[in-house]
Amino acid sequence: MPRERKSNDHEKPPKSRNLPGGLIILLMWLLVVNLFVWRATENELKPYSKFIEQVEQGQVARVTIGEEQIYYELKSPLANDQSPPKFITIRVPDDQELPQLLRERDVEFSGLPYSGGWFSNFFNWIFLFVIFWVLGGWLLNRAAAGGGPAALMFGKSKARIYSEGTTGVTFDDVAGVDEAKTELQEIVDFLKQAEKYTHLGAKIPKGVLLVGPPGTGKTLLAQAIAGEAGVPFFSISGSEFIELFVGIGASRVRDLFEQAKQEAPCIVFIDELDALGKSRAAAGPLVGTNDEREQTLNQLLAEMDGFEPNTGVILLAATNRPEVLDPALLRPGRFDRQVVVDRPDKIGRQAILEVHARNVILAGDVDLEKLAARTPGFAGADLANLVNEAALLAARNNRTSVTMGDFNEAIERILTGLEKKSRVLNELEKKTVAYHEVGHALIAVLMPGAGAVEKISIVPRGVGALGYTLQLPEEDRFLMIEDEIRGRIATLLGGRSAEELIFSQVSTGASDDIQKATEFAERFVTLYGMSARLGPIAFEKIQQQFLEGYTNPRRPVSPKIAEEIDLEVKTLVEGAHHIALVILEKNRELLEQTARMLLERETLEGEELQQQLARVQLPAAIEPWLRTGQLPQGTLLRQTTLNGGHKAQTIFAGESQLNLSSLTGGATNVLDDSNNC
Repeated sequence: MPRERKSNDHEKPPKSRNLPGGLIILLMWLLVVNLFVWRATENELKPYSKFIEQVEQGQVARVTIGEEQIYYELKSPLANDQSPPKFITIRVPDDQELPQLLRERDVEFSGLPYSGGWFSNFFNWIFLFVIFWVLGGWLLNRAAAGGGPAALMFGKSKARIYSEGTTGVTFDDVAGVDEAKTELQEIVDFLKQAEKYTHLGAKIPKGVLLVGPPGTGKTLLAQAIAGEAGVPFFSISGSEFIELFVGIGASRVRDLFEQAKQEAPCIVFIDELDALGKSRAAAGPLVGTNDEREQTLNQLLAEMDGFEPNTGVILLAATNRPEVLDPALLRPGRFDRQVVVDRPDKIGRQAILEVHARNVILAGDVDLEKLAARTPGFAGADLANLVNEAALLAARNNRTSVTMGDFNEAIERILTGLEKKSRVLNELEKKTVAYHEVGHALIAVLMPGAGAVEKISIVPRGVGALGYTLQLPEEDRFLMIEDEIRGRIATLLGGRSAEELIFSQVSTGASDDIQKATEFAERFVTLYGMSARLGPIAFEKIQQQFLEGYTNPRRPVSPKIAEEIDLEVKTLVEGAHHIALVILEKNRELLEQTARMLLERETLEGEELQQQLARVQLPAAIEPWLRTGQLPQGTLLRQTTLNGGHKAQTIFAGESQLNLSSLTGGATNVLDDSNNC
């Protein structure tokens, strides 16, 4: 809950503004202006007799008759640009002959509307002032309740403040990140027992940066620290400092730290720090030094480095893009410590599932350990979503508890999307998808490190998946050997190979598989240095450490090297394509039989599926190719002979290892038949 001010803060109430005294002064000023200034005129005052004389002599051009005064204008004596002279005279009340005289002399005349006199004008101004005074008093009352007038709140911090221990989160609510909890426990201990550290001359880190992929619990950890330590917790996003007006962000930074020092000991948490602390060098040398983001960052650097020792104000920040942060922000003295909050392992996933399943009624067949094994690569947010999806499915089916089947269905919904029961495929499409998915499964079961094939389905799901093959790893993996990458590429091309073998033509369903296979092959050559021809040279730069979906830029290379890279990628993919066709040709009878079963049932899983996959035969040429990436000399690629072509290609490969999480994200492998053209 948002924090209220402490009742025992012996603060003096603010003095009320002396509005009556100011009102009297302003009234006197308005009176003087009305009596002397507004009533002053630049026109010369003439006697009434002089005015009558000038009318009779034909010198007056036009006359304006007011209640007490007469304004008149003489005829211009010369034809030039000078304005005609204007005068004013005091009207004689009983002169009834003036209008007749003006008509006789052909003088244009008119009257002024009744204004009520100077007192009426003064009263109107007083009325307007009272309106503004009431409006100003209302704004001041809002300012007293909200901390300041709205027009003056641009530079105020927008941080949400939570009182001592009321974040509602403790370390018991955080699981799967034991190493990070151990690091942060020291901060909690310092906030509770500061003397223990200051007695030895130790200083707590001024700043702690939490880095890791999205959804791993960085914000939750910060809330748990405040909940455990029982201190005020200031929470704000990095984007809330940046505004249109220059200087507003720096003002908010100053105001945030002023509030924090008044509430010390406390914790200040800035989420998505990369929105505020992006490197100034990345903008280039042509960008001006008065940029709003740069001024805000400079103010943050000054505030962090300007802390007095042991003030009790600790800055926590979270980001999933540490590589873009300014080096000055990461140096010791500002963010002294970086804590990596990574995706959990199997034990961590089980602990997270137990936390989120506390308030869920589980059936007796639910095995959280098995669920943890089936969800590699899932972050804490993914697992929380999994538990919620399973509970929603159970409620939709009017069950009294959540079963293991609900969890299995929830996993498939998260990985592949919702079932598209309304999407009806014709017979040719269903047959194509069935052979495509069985082709994936028969090859996957022979490849090293591919995981067990749990399910094959031709039920459309998600946006473009007309079918899918679900593989679940048997253990957590953090590296992939080069033969596993080759096997993964061959598995991806298994669907297209099955279509070529059975129908002698291919469909657009393999487009997503081809994209992934090409990406694997490019990384094999350009990022992991596994090409025997090019050697251990990285031709790509890794830019995003924790965010997936970003392409890595290629280093500047010569046209010859670029051609070699393309040739190596093509050779690797062509070799995998050949191996996939060889495996399926040797197991063609099994391929057709399993595809017919899939067409009848639409889904194959469990013991029935495992019996079919156990009959897959391994061709003799597979092992040497997986190990070396080379086919026997003079081997004709099978895909060329299927179409009557004749072309030989040799595959080369090196020996190395790669990071599995950066290649696949550690996620469960789902091979889907995409209908994207």
